Amino acid sequence: MTEKCVITCALTGVLTDPKRHHVPVTPEQMADEAERAWNAGATVVHLHFRRQQEGMGHLPSWDPKVAKAISDAIRDRCPDLLQNFSTGVMGPDISGPLACLETCKPEIAALNAGTLNYLKQRRNGQWAWPPMVFDNPVGKIEKFCATMVENGIVPECECFDTGIVRSVGMFRANGFLPEPVHVSLVMGVASGMPAKASWLPLLVEELPEGAHWQTIVIGRQEVWDVHRATAEKGGHVRTGLEDTFYLPDGSKATSNGPLVKALADVVRASGREVADAAYARSIYTVS
Repeated sequence: MTEKCVITCALTGVLTDPKRHHVPVTPEQMADEAERAWNAGATVVHLHFRRQQEGMGHLPSWDPKVAKAISDAIRDRCPDLLQNFSTGVMGPDISGPLACLETCKPEIAALNAGTLNYLKQRRNGQWAWPPMVFDNPVGKIEKFCATMVENGIVPECECFDTGIVRSVGMFRANGFLPEPVHVSLVMGVASGMPAKASWLPLLVEELPEGAHWQTIVIGRQEVWDVHRATAEKGGHVRTGLEDTFYLPDGSKATSNGPLVKALADVVRASGREVADAAYARSIYTVS
């Protein structure tokens, strides 16, 4: 177990409507939230980009100019904060995410490491949205990896299910991934791994040897038990308005700062130290 624990903050989600929830959209809003997360103990921010036109902030953008404006605003405000770009798109056209990576060259980028039926049901059994396939075939993953490596970006393998966790070792054996490997266990998606701390021992057992790992936990009160178990087991942790709106006491967070502060308290209660930027940067250095 490493002594220090890196906290990542996912500032805003993919489609969360800013008219309903206090999620940032503009470069200034994203920089404000990044600064709040930084001041509370985060050393990495995970970034999604939204359309900047009036009334369109609930929709994603892959315009590299938008990505650069947001990335630059955060760099100006918090120059030591590491940036982790989202790359998730459905279908074979990955030109948008690649353009954002090549233009901005963040330290880290999410690598969705396998395909998932992305499902959610309402209480009455009806679909919350039309069933969709989050398709990440091997060829798509390999193209993302190649661009990341060419641009000095560390891939962060996001794993939504157990078979995807096991695939990461195969990607490393095939030479896709640089060392050390970084794995995120995404827990709480209704059709993926559940947000249950009891799953962690078996999942960690399946990680490639020497991998750094964190949990990304989606949900409400159940997320905090998983965060606590992650910290106790030596993993790194992530929170933010993409993952949850709810603090440990059940109250609703309206910004990222209180979520990061609460998670930092969990880390310290586990007996570990919250990592500073220098430590976070050291584990995201590839050989």
